[in-house]
Amino acid sequence: MAYPNIELITALRDTATRLRNGAHYAWGNHGACNCGNLLQSVTHLSKQEILQYAHTGIGEWTELAEDYCGITDAPVSLLVHKLTTIGLTPVDIHNLEYLQDKQVLQNLPGGFRWLKRNVREDVIVYFETFANLLEDKLLANIQIPAGLFVQQAATV
Repeated sequence: MAYPNIELITALRDTATRLRNGAHYAWGNHGACNCGNLLQSVTHLSKQEILQYAHTGIGEWTELAEDYCGITDAPVSLLVHKLTTIGLTPVDIHNLEYLQDKQVLQNLPGGFRWLKRNVREDVIVYFETFANLLEDKLLANIQIPAGLFVQQAATV
């Protein structure tokens, strides 16, 4: 599962909001699909620019992520690199594109169900649920030293 961090959580929520507010969505378009919309949020590139860069590789985001090499300077590698630097793995990229991470699906509002990869509303709920799950994991890993609040209260 992805590395829980503020940048990724924010990007997932921003993407869901953009989609909810009418951002262009087309699952068959590298620049406007699930990963394409996420990349628009984190890179501020347009869907056309992402599409142009993505076409320097071969295949869908799943194949592009699997073939990713952090050494090459190919534009598509830069896009996949951006997704990995915000905490995603190639498996996460595949799951984002196909809405298939069972841990996310088990935490959907209303319980587990399969979602359709090319339905805007399903993408929105998946991204929001993924962000919530990552936020819960991030908060669970925060350790506050015992007595911290007592020490701060005494100095106030």
